[in-house]
Amino acid sequence: MRVITTLLLLAIFFSCKNPSEKKMETSQSSEETVSTIQNMERDTLIYPEEKHFKSIHQVTFGGDNAEAYWSFDDKQIVFQSNFKDWGMECDQMFLMNVSESFQDSKPPMISTGKGRTTCAYFLPDNKHFVYGSTHLVDEQCPEVPLRKNGKYVWPVYDSFDIFIADLEGNITRQLTNEPGYDAEATVSPKGDKIVFTSMRSGDLELYTMNLDGSDVKQITNELGYDGGAFFSPDGTKLIFRSSRPKTPEAIKEYTDLLATGLVQPTEMELYICNADGSELRQLTNLGNANWSPFFHPSGEKILFSSNFEAERGFPFNLYLIDLDGKNLERVTHGETFDAFPVFSNDGKYLAFSSNRSNGGGRDTNLFIAEWQD
Repeated sequence: MRVITTLLLLAIFFSCKNPSEKKMETSQSSEETVSTIQNMERDTLIYPEEKHFKSIHQVTFGGDNAEAYWSFDDKQIVFQSNFKDWGMECDQMFLMNVSESFQDSKPPMISTGKGRTTCAYFLPDNKHFVYGSTHLVDEQCPEVPLRKNGKYVWPVYDSFDIFIADLEGNITRQLTNEPGYDAEATVSPKGDKIVFTSMRSGDLELYTMNLDGSDVKQITNELGYDGGAFFSPDGTKLIFRSSRPKTPEAIKEYTDLLATGLVQPTEMELYICNADGSELRQLTNLGNANWSPFFHPSGEKILFSSNFEAERGFPFNLYLIDLDGKNLERVTHGETFDAFPVFSNDGKYLAFSSNRSNGGGRDTNLFIAEWQD
């Protein structure tokens, strides 16, 4: 789970249907999709230095919109939003065709509308998705504490569990039923495993499981918040972010906060390991918050968000880095916030969240860029 509300105000960050609405059409060919996106391109949204973006179009136009993940056939995207104009009090899940935008319309909601949801991700059949929700404990939106002892914090609700639902919003299976936080689920491109973050050991560690919730295996076991994990394109590796406190003071601060259901996600680095947890190593050592990593389609680089160049907490921009930690390259050149980058499965497009083109406000919107290396 990654909270983006009030990010710009705080200037720091750590960082997953309405039946009356028309059912989404999914018959559009990939060629038609490419043509539509190119026709909708808005080159004014691309800063001159952003050479990896061939074209770009804006998808949402208000609220906080993030965690946009592609279906396995690249025809649809599921994302979370708290846009008040859509009747949201906290994050819920929405479905879209990749050619759509929502300046004057609302996409179909495909979560229950109860509790708070996070981190939806398509399953290989393109007909179901996995996501985290608090609705079993409380159907109301939980409170969101943002500061503790003068520092930015993020709640890890022990009411989060992981569910599978169809694209009509019907929950078809509950995957977790352990005490404490279970969320941040993503699916291997191989279509065989789910990786997620859980508190079941007493700390925020990574686990994997089969698509039906069986064969749960612990992947990490070192003190610190391990989360936001994604598989490599071939399913053999995991990239994730972690706080990993080292000093006695940092360890005490982390454990004290965690005991109250909070983490302070402002100092994080990226780690990489094999899908079974072996050969774990730290990838970045940049300082500040390095997070929302995603594998480049080649499997040889990581695209991630960071504020390591910032003196006052922002801006956050996207960066590329090799798997050996070399050849760091800045990709976006915004003055506020770019994060949550996710490549389409064919590697041609990048969905990400940004504060660009929001009129100077706090809205974080979704964008789809045509990618070029």
